[in-house]
Amino acid sequence: MELSLSSIILALGLTLVAGLSTGLGSLMSFFAKAQNTKFLSTALGFSAGVMVYISFLDLMPGAVDDLAADFGSSAGLIATIAFFAGIAMIALIDFFIPDDENPHQNHGTIGDEKGPNMHRTGLMLALAIGVHNFPEGLATFAAALEGLEFAIPIVVAIAIHNIPEGIAVSVPIYHSTGNRAKALRFSLLSGLAEPVGALFGALFLLPFWSPMVSALLMAFVAGIMVYISFDELLPNSERFGHHHFAMSGVVAGMAVMAISLLIL
Repeated sequence: MELSLSSIILALGLTLVAGLSTGLGSLMSFFAKAQNTKFLSTALGFSAGVMVYISFLDLMPGAVDDLAADFGSSAGLIATIAFFAGIAMIALIDFFIPDDENPHQNHGTIGDEKGPNMHRTGLMLALAIGVHNFPEGLATFAAALEGLEFAIPIVVAIAIHNIPEGIAVSVPIYHSTGNRAKALRFSLLSGLAEPVGALFGALFLLPFWSPMVSALLMAFVAGIMVYISFDELLPNSERFGHHHFAMSGVVAGMAVMAISLLIL
């Protein structure tokens, strides 16, 4: 399976765009009172719908089909193992990050951080989010290598869910220091872990790239995306208190992904 230099550069570029969306969240945090929580709730639900649908209805079946050439009737089992390996990896990362600094733990509504330790909270969140974003960058990069029909919806979904993460990092730093530049800088740094994850994939996976490696990685990525959807996106879409907006977003995300796959 040959990969062109242009497709690799495009995949890295798309991952960079997704990662830097934390900066957009930071900019939004400077106008926190104007946040549209209904929009954020719907957008996070939309992201979850896209990622769950494409994982179960496209990536996993495609991985099984591609693995059949090497593993025959065992292809489904191999893909399933790769899927749960993806879940296990990101769950392990969650396990080793303290709950107080874990962006996947629900600590209340984004933007309500209080107390004298806000600055430390923001810095620790930036570190924790950076750790989480590394495998997300690998997942985005791998999906982008499969073509724009996979890349665009996943990049959009990752970018949307990075916006609240940027807010979570920026708010405590900005409100404890009054320094917008510092808040923006740390938000961007947490997002830059995604292109670093993509670069890791380019350096260590591409030399061994083959249809089998691609299929295994797709199943692995599906596991990562399903975990992110259920552990972070759906709970965070509900935390704003707009249940029906969140569910409408999920359904809309699935519908858009279904239609796009049918057309393409």
